[in-house]
Amino acid sequence: MTMALRPNRTSPDPDAQLEDVTAVSEEEEAGSITLVNRVEKGLARMPLARLTTVGPRTARWAIQAVLTEAGHIPGAPKIRMTAALAGQVAMDEAVVALMQGPSRFPRRADYHRVSAELEEAAALFEQRGWLDDPRSYHDDPRPLADVVSTWGWALGQRYRRISWDSDFHARPEEPGAERWEAFQQNHTASAWVLEHDDGPRPWVVCVHGFGTGAAVADMITFRAQHLHHDLGWNVAAIVLPVHGSRRPSRLGGEQFLGFDMMNGVHALAQSAWDMRRLLSWVRAQDPTSVVLHGVSLGGYVASLTTCLDGDLDAAIAGIPVSDFPGLFSHQAPQHVRERSVEHGILEGNAERVYRAVSPLAMPTLVPFEKRFIFAGLGDRMAVPSQTQALWHHWEEPTISWFPGNHVGYLWSKKVAGFVDGILEDVTPSPLDD
Repeated sequence: MTMALRPNRTSPDPDAQLEDVTAVSEEEEAGSITLVNRVEKGLARMPLARLTTVGPRTARWAIQAVLTEAGHIPGAPKIRMTAALAGQVAMDEAVVALMQGPSRFPRRADYHRVSAELEEAAALFEQRGWLDDPRSYHDDPRPLADVVSTWGWALGQRYRRISWDSDFHARPEEPGAERWEAFQQNHTASAWVLEHDDGPRPWVVCVHGFGTGAAVADMITFRAQHLHHDLGWNVAAIVLPVHGSRRPSRLGGEQFLGFDMMNGVHALAQSAWDMRRLLSWVRAQDPTSVVLHGVSLGGYVASLTTCLDGDLDAAIAGIPVSDFPGLFSHQAPQHVRERSVEHGILEGNAERVYRAVSPLAMPTLVPFEKRFIFAGLGDRMAVPSQTQALWHHWEEPTISWFPGNHVGYLWSKKVAGFVDGILEDVTPSPLDD
């Protein structure tokens, strides 16, 4: 999973980009930009040149992972380097490199605006007590009763699409609230559902990763047909805010993880709100068990939801993100990171404000024995330190590390067996009766 550095812009502004390049040149003449930053910015303007960094970064990771103590992941098996693992790491590094184009870099005005929003938000959140008690930031939604149903097909599978009024509204006094409320399509929440029609069944509620939210992709992500037909479970998969049919721009999720960091706060708050409403609807279907399963961004949303709703038979966080400011700091080009620190965004107000929507700032309500995590040893997008933070916060529950990159779980037999085993332990398959 990569952070989308692009701030919220309705259309490209070549004049503004030219202004920023001019500003950078003036800074360079003044000596405020290091040689490393100049090289980094030069490479960023050439997509193919950016890919030349993939080999060295992959090699550096391999050397560190195999030969140094710093490369060892506490609680994880020792990494055994193979050509397949190195290839998967290179795949992640290529995605990260291609996402770091100059059109996605914040402009000078963006730093000032985002810094001001976060400073105002930090003061407000402190005053309201949301930083000391993040749980109090989250209102309790009304149970979901009325949904609109339509039907669709994906991968030869008929599914039901349910939609409802999200009923989430950013508080008008919060910075960025008006911008978030302007995303009109985002006010309608939705999920796709696979159901059996022969009485009560166990339900798995799935939460997709960044940039997806389409039934065809998410059925593959969660092996939904296998869970439904082979294991006998009902499946409900939510569409996260500003993703899928809810997206206000071409790229799903762009407003969720962009440089407008207050958007991320509202997006996470709404995600937890929508998840809790979907869970209330699932519980009204007389389930025999309910399991929450998220991957990547969905792993974050699932773990955040467990801080607000612990009535689950299991919670599975796959390749999870757990700290957005930390992930931004890790993935951002050096010059973006340095300017963000200078403006008090990183190592300052972002970390403070994100406490209100952080699964690391609140205790999970799911019992210890019902918490599960899986993660990739070679994940260069939701890097292992993100998993480590959640694993420690969850008091080191059962975790499965697989030898792969961020999306390697899709073809990992180890992960498939891990998830199937959790579901089979929660409740025997109805097909076994």
